[in-house]
Amino acid sequence: MTTVIDILFDLFFVPVLILNILFAVTIVFFERKNPSATLAWLSILFFLPIVGFVLYLFLGQNYRREKLFKVKAEDDARVQGLIAAQMKSIAAGEVAFKDARLEAYQSMVLMLMRNNRAFLTADNRVTVYTDGEEKFAALLDAIAGARDFIHIEYYIIRDDALGRRVVGALTEKAQQGVEVRLLVDGLGCTRLPRHFFDAFVGAGGRLARFFPSVVPYLNVRMNYRNHRKIAVIDGTVGFVGGFNIGDEYLGKDPRFGYWRDTALKIEGHAVAGLQGRFFLDWNFAAGPGLSFSPRYFPEMAPYSETRIQIVSSGPDARWNQVKEAYLKLINSAKKSVYIQTPYFVPDESVADALRIAALSGVDVRVMIPCKPDHPFVYWASYSFIGELLEAGVRAYTYERGFIHAKTIVVDGLAASVGSANWDERSFRLNFETNAFVYDPAVAGRLHEVFLADTRDCSELTPAVYAARGRVVKVKESVSRLFSPLL
Repeated sequence: MTTVIDILFDLFFVPVLILNILFAVTIVFFERKNPSATLAWLSILFFLPIVGFVLYLFLGQNYRREKLFKVKAEDDARVQGLIAAQMKSIAAGEVAFKDARLEAYQSMVLMLMRNNRAFLTADNRVTVYTDGEEKFAALLDAIAGARDFIHIEYYIIRDDALGRRVVGALTEKAQQGVEVRLLVDGLGCTRLPRHFFDAFVGAGGRLARFFPSVVPYLNVRMNYRNHRKIAVIDGTVGFVGGFNIGDEYLGKDPRFGYWRDTALKIEGHAVAGLQGRFFLDWNFAAGPGLSFSPRYFPEMAPYSETRIQIVSSGPDARWNQVKEAYLKLINSAKKSVYIQTPYFVPDESVADALRIAALSGVDVRVMIPCKPDHPFVYWASYSFIGELLEAGVRAYTYERGFIHAKTIVVDGLAASVGSANWDERSFRLNFETNAFVYDPAVAGRLHEVFLADTRDCSELTPAVYAARGRVVKVKESVSRLFSPLL
């Protein structure tokens, strides 16, 4: 006798089982994911057949390994010519660093030229911001002084006092006849009211969304987000770093408290690297049409001797350029490696590099938040930190509020500041941009900032980690299992 349960089983559970098997076959044989991610997805599909099916639709689709961002042949040839000339000069020993200690980074410069077309600029001035009030005061001041154009892209803009203030400032400049382009991420800004940008667009501002949601609050591309934070004003001033735009980044969200982040203001020819990145992103999101005109890349008098490479990475690239640059910095360290990140979920190569550096006598320190904004990521971070403690890595949890900075500084000589976290999402899934700086003054400043921040931290020693409770251990184990997907 056929029962209701039998009917439901035939109509529902059997098709779901078949779909799970098909997805499993797709993951293993066709999408060519890394082994860790493959095992994680197979576990989800096995233990959560219905939920796993939905999660895979939103989070598991593999990205086509094509170049999303294209430039016209003549522009591409111009960049390639510049890179080839610089590479030839470096190989011939014709590019001298003002500080002889920086000569050790020539191989890194060459690597980033080859795998990211990241040309080296040598005439920049850099200002480091570690506080939201100071950073946004500088950004708003630069916007107010714009005369020709403003190009900005941010992952998140909030509908709050700061968000409205920044967009209002952009609207005012558009009304004055300044060319203003604003690129936002379709998922990061999904909570904005429907008419949030109406006044901006009505004033002549140009708006584009990266992978926008077709249905509000529902985006089939949960991965592959434009996580970059870039601002370029008149081609002479640029900003890059970890701050998004919202009151929480000023420390006004009681859930997080004080917000510790890091951003750079760059003046000099490195701004052209940020500008070029914006052009590629804009032409993808808004459609081709923004030309690499000399107007957007003005000549400038030298500012100082700070050398910078602007490096971008994303799932459209063959290699993980920012991660590889992190690895190169770690492997170059002779004395110290200081890292600040809100999310620390390294893959095996990064974890091994940090472990080897620490075992070799390098002073390796990692700083993470004391409170989670993404619990699974937080407990996975705690797990990875615990393993590295055994190798001599020192770890700190930031107690004053929430640390969101994405920085590494090596030997007080070279450093990176940008949008890329130390996790699989930034390494493989998101579009990121970092500035790699070769300068003892700037790197030394970031070195001092790290040490100052340790006064607002608790050190996670091997003894403290060993004393954690069973509940924490369970959280770590579960989160660690899914770390390749975080």
